[in-house]
Amino acid sequence: MSTLLGRVRPVGLPEWDRCAVMGVVNVTPDSFSDGGRWFDPELAVKHGLDLVAQGADMVDVGGESTRPGAKRVDEAEELRRVVPVVRELAAAGVLVSVDTMRGSVAEQAVAAGARLVNDVSGGLADPAMVPAVAAAGVPFVVMHWRGQSIDMNNRAVYTNVLGEVVTELRAGLDRAVAGGIDPGLVILDPGLGFAKTADHDLTLLAHLRALRELGRPLLVAASRKRFLGRILAGDNGEPPPARERDAATAAVTAIAAREGAWAVRVHEVHASADAVRVAHAIETAGARA
Repeated sequence: MSTLLGRVRPVGLPEWDRCAVMGVVNVTPDSFSDGGRWFDPELAVKHGLDLVAQGADMVDVGGESTRPGAKRVDEAEELRRVVPVVRELAAAGVLVSVDTMRGSVAEQAVAAGARLVNDVSGGLADPAMVPAVAAAGVPFVVMHWRGQSIDMNNRAVYTNVLGEVVTELRAGLDRAVAGGIDPGLVILDPGLGFAKTADHDLTLLAHLRALRELGRPLLVAASRKRFLGRILAGDNGEPPPARERDAATAAVTAIAAREGAWAVRVHEVHASADAVRVAHAIETAGARA
């Protein structure tokens, strides 16, 4: 574990001198943000390479939508979607993360070249996940999660959202370590939009420093999510389409970077790549003063 201006970083990955940018490649027909645009493997690979050219430090490849209400795909289909894209991007020199809740998909994606496993369930959805990641020895994202997408909105009930998310993330970290994953490899994600209302998401973003007190690198994934749509809604109350929330996403990126997040996960990379560099320049100037 190393730090720059207080930012905790995972072992096993490059040590960027600022908040890193993770670009999203959804190899799905039904993502809330860009469903179907990159479903063809060749298009998905090209999109991943384009994201890197725009400033992404790594690319997160997922084959299963986790939008609210989404139904799960079967294992064979997820493997068919994900593994070829991971293999091609890794062969091109891209640092690839695999976004999956299945241990078997994580295992095969790592074998194909993925260097990070991003599990929105934090190992809860599949008991094979933690052992697979422990055996692979790669960094592991533990996200705050209360259940599958099909009914997660019903689980958005908190007495104190910050306190409960901190407690549940700490439990996720403990489970991962107890399962054999080196604590230096664990990254935490507050799970914005997952079993949370817009007010819950905003509260968590307002208290990122409390989440950092867990002592692990923090991944913030706010890109195009519902709470941004609510903030940007017009007079008629209608939120703008997901792809019209990128400026708002970049605003969250700048805040997250300034608050010491290790990385942000975004669909549109260019603006967020600029935002983290501006935040880093301000952070560095402050450290010199």
